[in-house]
Amino acid sequence: MNATPDTPRTASRRTGTSRRRELRREVPSTVGLLTDAGDFAAMRDYRSFGFDHHDEYPDYLRQVDALLRSLAAQGIHTVVALFDPEEYADFCAEHDLDPDSARTRTRFTAELACGTTLPYAGQPVEELVPLLVDEAVRQSTWEYATALLAGVGACADCGEDIGQASFERAADMVERLVEGAGPGHHHLVCSIPAEHEQLIAVLHAEAAPEPGARPRIEGRAGLDFVTVLAAGLALGGAGGLVLRSTTEGFRDRVHGWRLDRGRLVTLTAAAVFDAYCTDADTGDPVAPEPGVEYCPGYEVDVPGPHR
Repeated sequence: MNATPDTPRTASRRTGTSRRRELRREVPSTVGLLTDAGDFAAMRDYRSFGFDHHDEYPDYLRQVDALLRSLAAQGIHTVVALFDPEEYADFCAEHDLDPDSARTRTRFTAELACGTTLPYAGQPVEELVPLLVDEAVRQSTWEYATALLAGVGACADCGEDIGQASFERAADMVERLVEGAGPGHHHLVCSIPAEHEQLIAVLHAEAAPEPGARPRIEGRAGLDFVTVLAAGLALGGAGGLVLRSTTEGFRDRVHGWRLDRGRLVTLTAAAVFDAYCTDADTGDPVAPEPGVEYCPGYEVDVPGPHR
C-alpha cells in the first residue's frame, strides 16, 4: 500500500514541530530540589504540590531523579537549585502571590537560578543533595563574611578601608601558608566565630616540587577562604587556622595558628597536638592519628596598621 504524500500544510506543521523541538534544546531548565524530609513535609501541605501525605521523601527523590534523566536525554542543560520552603513562603508574601500554585512555584524556581545551583551531569540525585547543601552553606558563608568586611569601615587614623586592607593581607598570608608548607597537597581549614554564625572555609592547594613553581589554588575556593580569613583579621577577635600537608614519601604534617587581635599567631607543636587530639564537643582526649606529625606553625603574617 502506497503512503499518502504530505500536503504542504502537513509538511509545514511537521517542520514547525521539529523546529520547536530543536529550540527547546536551546532553553535551559532549573529544577528546585527539596534537600531533606522536613522541607518535603512542609511542601506537602500545599494541595497543588503533587505529593500528598501518603508519599515519602525517597519517593520524591526518585521522581526528581527520573525528571533530571529525562531532561538530560533530550539534550537540555539543567541546573539544580536548593528549594527552601521558608524562603518560598517569604517570596510569596513579598510579591502577594498564592503559595498553593504550581505557577508560583515555577516563578520562585526561576528566581533560584540566580542563586545557589549545581549543574546536572548525570549523577544520582542522592549525590546531588549533600553537594547542593554544601554549596548553599559556602555561598551563605561568603556573603556573610563579605558583609562583615564591608561593615568594618575606615581606619580612624589614616582613612584606609580596613576591610580591603584585611583582604589584601589575608591573600598574602594564604600564599605564604602554601609556599611555606612545601611540595605536596595542602588542606587548609579556617574557623572564625562571628556574631550570628561560625564562619568556616576550606581550601585545597597543590604545590609542585619544581623550584620556583607557584602553588595551584582553586579559584572560587581560594576567594572564599581569603574572605573568611580577612573577616577574622578585620574583626580582631578569636579564630583558628589549621594546615595539613600530604607529600609522597613523608608522614602527613599538621601546622596550626590562632587569630589574636587581628594577627595570625603561630601555635606550638604541643598546642597543635592538643587541638587535634581533643574532642571539640566534649573536651575529651582523642587518640593521635597514626602517621601524622604535629608541627608548630610558621610565620606568615606581615602586620598591617589596622589591628
